[in-house]
Amino acid sequence: MRIVVTGANGQLGKDVIKLLEAQHEVHGLGRADLDITDEGHCLEVIEQLQPEVIIHSAAYTAVDLAETNELETFRVNSDGTKNLAIAAESIGAKFVYISTDYVFDGKSSQAYREDDPTNPQSVYGKSKRAGELYVQSLSSKYFIVRTSWVYGLYGKNFVKTMLELAKTRDSLKVVSDQFGSPTYTVDLALFLEQLIQTDCYGIYHASNAGVCSWYEFACTIFEEAGVKLKVESCTTEEFPRPAPRPRNSAMEHAAIRANGFEDLRHWGKGLKAFLRELEENN
Repeated sequence: MRIVVTGANGQLGKDVIKLLEAQHEVHGLGRADLDITDEGHCLEVIEQLQPEVIIHSAAYTAVDLAETNELETFRVNSDGTKNLAIAAESIGAKFVYISTDYVFDGKSSQAYREDDPTNPQSVYGKSKRAGELYVQSLSSKYFIVRTSWVYGLYGKNFVKTMLELAKTRDSLKVVSDQFGSPTYTVDLALFLEQLIQTDCYGIYHASNAGVCSWYEFACTIFEEAGVKLKVESCTTEEFPRPAPRPRNSAMEHAAIRANGFEDLRHWGKGLKAFLRELEENN
């Protein structure tokens, strides 16, 4: 298949490209190659490349900065997605939009289903939800893939931050009242590879299986990495951030099961695999 991947230099984009280019013709487009906020440029580039699939992983992801940078966040996450959805539809390409757990308010006591009402609380969440609505109204062959707590070899993430902090600290405080599913980029990329080869369109929740708190995640990171460090739990209130975080980011994988896809492995196994990858690349 001929595939275009936006956000080619991002954490997820790099792993998606690395996995897919083994068997497909992949065109990874970074910011310098494609200005997603320019509709004309999107149409021109997509028309020229004629992909069968567009995986749109480019996004404004600085969640806290987004609170004071609303215009730019919406320009990238909402308008940029609209422009690409229009371009994809103009050539009949399948369109994959990478979305987020932040489209929910996190107040549910259950794991979120794909058809649960959204209620984003942050600028980032609202901009990603606006992108979803554009995809649903403009594309006839779309996959909206909501994921959470993403980490991988490239870019900044929670796992790398914890391991870095451990080099200079003997204790850490980590929030224990926010729950979700850490997601390893390689596992998400493997799911996307399955998905794009089908016509099972719609919304998917795709994170590594299982749920934990940030505190539990941090403890497991240090345990698996063999790092001795005192980790203390704290509340969200003790660790205020500009953007509100969903307290519950757990997502039900009903669409994955209903369409016969292989679910993503448990987050603990994903973490082990990532720490091995990190060691091999250091």
